[in-house]
Amino acid sequence: MINKLEELLKIKYEKKMKLAVVASQDHEVLEAVSEGANLNIIEPILIGDINKTKKIAQKYNISINKWKTIDEPDLKKSAEIGVKLVSQGNANFIMKGLVDTPTLMKEVLNKDYGLRTENLLSHTMIYETKNYYKFILLTDGGMNLIPNVDEKEKIINNAVKVGHALGMKKIKVACLAAKEKVDKKMIATLDAGELKKRYEEGKFEDGVIVDGPMALDLAVSKKAAQIKNYNSEVAGDADVFLVPNIEMGNGIGKSITYFADGKSAGVIMGAKVPVVLVSRADSHESKLYSIALGSLVSQHMTK
Repeated sequence: MINKLEELLKIKYEKKMKLAVVASQDHEVLEAVSEGANLNIIEPILIGDINKTKKIAQKYNISINKWKTIDEPDLKKSAEIGVKLVSQGNANFIMKGLVDTPTLMKEVLNKDYGLRTENLLSHTMIYETKNYYKFILLTDGGMNLIPNVDEKEKIINNAVKVGHALGMKKIKVACLAAKEKVDKKMIATLDAGELKKRYEEGKFEDGVIVDGPMALDLAVSKKAAQIKNYNSEVAGDADVFLVPNIEMGNGIGKSITYFADGKSAGVIMGAKVPVVLVSRADSHESKLYSIALGSLVSQHMTK
């Protein structure tokens, strides 16, 4: 099982996954893609304004001569080309470059040639911090604003796929809320209680344990659970942290990054392949880890 993000860079794959980079004329993305290629993690396909891409590569001493390039300066068309490469089997997963997220995701969800499935798209972030002894799989702090209970079930299933790709056999899910008791005035607690009920009814796959509602301290601290007499196999040992809304997910994620010096990687799940959707504020290290995670998940999904 993978326990450190650095281990993602050392996996010996049977074959390199082909990564379609949409709007490749972005320095930070190009740097991360280059390092991923040099580590034999990916085989890049650059789509975008290739003249600008080459100038950036030359300026920062990045060699792109051996990579396939497709010149398409128009951002919408470059996103369309990237998605079609994947849907036609000519690329294994896709990454956002210098293109707006809505533009790329509109193509991903295109009914004619896109990568949509019956699943809900959701963002799964992996955080590594010295303050917690294992990975935190945080979801969804990047896509779904206020998911309903059925959507939350799908979000959990997406995160579980990432956990399995990392080698997790038993995956413990904490449905986060502001308190540990179901309160009719707090939707997050009602949904958490319903998700726990669905788990008890066998709605989730074997090896997945879902519990809640659970405040964050209970999810990460066995001592807190003991003090509050909260008996749960998940308490103090959670793998997946399901947030009730995007604000909580965004806040917890950025707190780990900026207050706890956490490392991270993330992918969008729910499409036919993982989508690497990085922020311009993400570190170079985080972008590289996200590429490696996307490659790992892509490998796992093809098995």
